[in-house]
Amino acid sequence: MMRICLFPGTFDPITLGHEDIINRALPLFDKIIVGVGLNSAKAPMFSADQRLNWIEEIYKDEDRVEGAIYEGLTIDFCRKVGANFILRGIRYVSDFEYEKTIADANRALDKTIETVFLTCEAKYTSVASTIVRDIIRNGGDASPFLPDVVWASLKNRIS
Repeated sequence: MMRICLFPGTFDPITLGHEDIINRALPLFDKIIVGVGLNSAKAPMFSADQRLNWIEEIYKDEDRVEGAIYEGLTIDFCRKVGANFILRGIRYVSDFEYEKTIADANRALDKTIETVFLTCEAKYTSVASTIVRDIIRNGGDASPFLPDVVWASLKNRIS
C-alpha cells in the first residue's frame, strides 16, 4: 500500500516553514498532497488558485508532491484522494494542544487515517502566514519568510 499523506492548510501564503515540513516529510511518504483548504470563516489574502500555483511551482521538479484545492472535512478529502496520513507542522506546545484536538476528532471520524506531527526547524518557529500577511499588507520585506517563487511573484505585483 502506498503511503499517501495530505498536508492540509490555507497556505495563505505558503512559507518557508511549510516548505520545511514538506521537505522533511518526503522521506516518510510515497506521495504528499498539499491541500489548500477553503474555509468560509477565513478571508484569504490570496486566491486559492494563486496558492495552488505557488505550491505547484515550488515542487515542479518533485513528482511526489502535488497540490490540490478542497472544501469540507479534511477526513473526507483524505478518503477522496486515498490519503492514509495527515501531516501537521508544530511550532509551539500550544500548536500541539490545538492540533491534537483536531487529530482526535479526525480519528473518531476515521480510525484508518493517522495524523503525523513534525516539528519545524527552530529557525522557522516564528514564521506564520498571519505575520507574513501583515508584513506584505504594510509594504514590508517578507522575503526572509517566503520561498523565492512566492516572493518573486509578490515583488512583481508590488512594483
